[in-house]
Amino acid sequence: MTEKRKGARSIKDIPADILIQLNRGEIETANLTEWLAVDQRLLLENLLIQNNRSEYFQPILKNLDQLKKQTVNTINEAIGLGILDLTLKNRDEEFLSKLSTHPADLIRCWVAYTIGRNDAFNTEEKLKKIQSFAADSHFGVREICWMTVRPDISKNFKECIAILSEWTKHDNENIRRFASESTRPRGVWCEHIEALKQNPGLGLEILEPLRSDSSRYVQDSVGNWLNDASKSQPEFVVEICDEWLRESNTKETQYIAKKALRTIRK
Repeated sequence: MTEKRKGARSIKDIPADILIQLNRGEIETANLTEWLAVDQRLLLENLLIQNNRSEYFQPILKNLDQLKKQTVNTINEAIGLGILDLTLKNRDEEFLSKLSTHPADLIRCWVAYTIGRNDAFNTEEKLKKIQSFAADSHFGVREICWMTVRPDISKNFKECIAILSEWTKHDNENIRRFASESTRPRGVWCEHIEALKQNPGLGLEILEPLRSDSSRYVQDSVGNWLNDASKSQPEFVVEICDEWLRESNTKETQYIAKKALRTIRK
């Protein structure tokens, strides 16, 4: 099973047969090194040949060649948007539905863009459809899927916070973590949410239920959310952490508070 593979520490150490399987979309990447090593153009070409959609390759390749900045993320996004455009034009829902459960994590990342950037869906529909990607077992899919809906969250953050506050009660830690990570005031590799930078209290509906969450994955995200906020509203973060530690002085809350205050307490 893929989960049992540790993955190489450097790209040059990835066995040739593993790289072939990755580029054919037969297995998931085991770590970030493998994720960065996949040739997404080759993976796309193999996918389209395997599914008799070779005519999609050149139009998407043209988009990739026009990218000013070629990174794993920009290529990932451009392929996702290319697939979205072509499947909409060709009414090719059958192809899309097959890809959403594809064994290759990078292909599932592309599909996340076909949801998050599909203007036919409103914000609520996008979040509902992206939830299964938020629960994905692969780290890469979980990171990409929140980035695909981040522009909507930024534009409609009050509506999104109301929806995502319900996700904080979910049994799946990955879904709870999405609620926090996707609404971070500054975030990583994404636009900032100015309203939350200036008034982080607007996010408490999401943060409060997670302040003593049992999952370290969730704790890290909540701590980072508050650390983001501390860069523009340090007093707010100090007050919230003090309040939380008074009301629920658990080891989980202590961990979150320490992470939240790390920039202030340098």
